[in-house]
Parts: sequence; structure tokens; C-alpha cells
Amino acid sequence: MNFPLFISRRYLLSKKSQRAINIISWISVLGVTIGTCALIVVLSVFNGLEELVSSLYNTFDPQIKITAVEGKTFDLKKFPLNELRRINGVKYVAQALEENTLLKYRENQVAATVKGVSDEFLKMTRLDTTIRDGELLLQQGDADYAVVGGGVAYRLKLNISDFMSKLEVFVPRRNATTSINPEDALNHPLITPSGIYVLQQDIDSKYVLVPLRFARNLLEYDSSIVSSLEINLAPGANEEQVQQQIAQLAGNRYAVKNRFEQHELMNRVMKSEKWAVYFILTLILIIATFNIVGSLTMLIIDKQKDIAVLHSMGADRTMISRIFLSEGVLITLAGAFIGLLLGAALCIGQQRFGFVRLEGEGSFVVDAYPVSMHALDFLYVFLTVFSIGFFAAWYPAKKLVEKKLNLRLTVYE
Repeated sequence: MNFPLFISRRYLLSKKSQRAINIISWISVLGVTIGTCALIVVLSVFNGLEELVSSLYNTFDPQIKITAVEGKTFDLKKFPLNELRRINGVKYVAQALEENTLLKYRENQVAATVKGVSDEFLKMTRLDTTIRDGELLLQQGDADYAVVGGGVAYRLKLNISDFMSKLEVFVPRRNATTSINPEDALNHPLITPSGIYVLQQDIDSKYVLVPLRFARNLLEYDSSIVSSLEINLAPGANEEQVQQQIAQLAGNRYAVKNRFEQHELMNRVMKSEKWAVYFILTLILIIATFNIVGSLTMLIIDKQKDIAVLHSMGADRTMISRIFLSEGVLITLAGAFIGLLLGAALCIGQQRFGFVRLEGEGSFVVDAYPVSMHALDFLYVFLTVFSIGFFAAWYPAKKLVEKKLNLRLTVYE
């Protein structure tokens, strides 16, 4: 067995002449354990929240979205739509046309975005899993229907069971003329609400889905005008490669964005928050590792006679320093491994039993905080804890041992 490691292990497990040294050593292990566990739990919770939000947006948002760089709409007659459909990996291409409107239901009014979508939109999304009342129906024969977000429905006090009450959509006419009656400047067709979906607050409180033909009639656009093309890929398709091909085909007049780029600010904020909390907890862990410095300092003072004996038997300063450095590393490793195991156990318990619940009024997509463990997070945490513990042990092991040896040699001389 490695001699410094053997001695340091005996020092860690054996009783010291001063009981306080044993207590401080195990407090050091406890501090590293708690810090490591906290890092794992916090990172896993942020991973869970990030994956939850992404999954909610992925239900509504396409994998790739094409919009005009200038203006809100573009003409499909000037866009190579057929070539787009022939790109290898493209499965669905949905047409969408959206505009801000004023909605009126009975005596209630609310501002919302009406989004007209083609049939492919329902095929490429999982909106049928989000319907809380009614059904996912946009058109049936010549009849048009609207699927309303939960937030919009709440403010309108929408009742799907009331077939007599319809939703009135107000939008300015594109070629309105001056008139005594203000309503002459507005288009305000009626549409029957067929269902209410509950997905994510930003979406639920903003969007009302309608057939594409209804949106075009509402906004007085030709049948070739859209505000975006929304694309979903076939399973196994290389998203980055397909996006590059679409961007090359579309040209500079169109923006081609993947899901991350569609919500770039939100994704960057979530990742920034995650790593900001990681660094804050790392600073707390650094403070906790000062216990290692105190523990090794007191141990070196307690083992002065042992140091002298080892030195007289031929152990040089490097070997003696390695003994106490190994002691600090053992404390760090013990705390790190216990913390990783405890953190993993807490995360698994949260996944299975949901110990920590989401508090507050209203309904949530999940009842408890979501947790997702990533192997790389465990590696990053272990390397962080080990690095901090190593440097915390290096100073007393190196400097104090040299100081004690120099002092003892001076006395002998």
C-alpha cells in the first residue's frame, strides 16, 4: 500500500489525542457532503425545469420555422415551396397566418393572437393531448371552428357547451374607408369555439387557433399569403443539416430558425440561471472547505512528534506533506462520494414520490418540481469538489509541515 495514503487513512479513522480534531474532521466531511448534494440537486432541478418547458413549447412550436426577414407576411408564389417539400428529412410543412385581434364572447372582451393553420399543423403537433374541454376541431365541411387557449378562455369566461354563443373576432380592414359607423372599419366574423387547450401560460394566454381559410378571409389576404412556414422533420433526420439546406434554398430574405432560436432569449436565461446558481453554491462550498484547512492544521499540531519521528527515520518533507495532503483528499473524496449518492437518492425520491410540491393556487402541468439527472453534471460536480478540496488541503500540508520541520530542526541545532 502507498505509505502516505496508509498513514493518512489511519489518521482519519483513528482517535486523536484531542477529541475536537475528530469532530472537526467529520464536520469537514459533512460540509463537503452537504455542498456536493446541494449542487447535484439544484442542477438536476434546473435540468428538469428546462426539459419541462422545452417539452411544452415543443408541443406547439415546429422544429424549424421560416419567416420573412422584412414584414409580417410573404407570398408563397415567390417561395420555392415544392423544392422545400422535396428536401430529404422534411416530413410536414404547415402554413400559418397570425395577427393580433380583439375577441368578444358575450359581454367579455380580450386581446389575443388569432393563428390560422393548415391541416398539417394538427398532424405535426400533439395538441390533442392538451385539450381540457371540448375537442380539437378546426373545420368540418364548410364550418369553421376555433380552439382557444386556456388563459384566453378563462378571461372570456368561455363555455364550450353553449352552442348558441359564438366568438366574435375584430380586426381592422386592410382597405377601410371613412365611415360614420366605426364598425365599418372592422372585420368581425363569428366563429364557434370547439375546444380549450392548456399547454403553457405564455401560449395559453395568447393564441387562438383557427383554420387557415378563416384567417385569410378575416385579414383579407390572398390564398397564397402566409406569415410563416412551420416544418417538422422525419424521425432520425439531422436537424442542423436540414436547417442549413432550407436556409440555402430560402435565401437571405427569409429567417430559418430551429426551436432553440425561436426562444433564444428564454433558453439563454434558463442556462444562465442554472450556472449562476452553480457558481453561488460553489462559493458556499469553498467556504465549507475551510473546515479542511482547520482540521489539517490542528492535526499537524497534534502530530508534531510523529512528524519528528518520521523525519528521523528518513521521511523527507515531500513524503510528510503527502501524508497530510492525502488526509485532506480523503476527507474531500469521502464527502464527495457520500454527497453524490445522497443527491442521487434525493433526486430519485423526488422523481418517484414528488416530496417537494409546487405551491400556489391554480393548476400546474406538474404537481411537483421536475428533476432530471445528467451524467455530465455528476462529473462536473465531482471535479469541482475535488479541485476545491485539493487546494484547501495543499496549503496546510505544504506550508505548515515545512514550518514545523524548520522549527524543530532549528531547535535541534
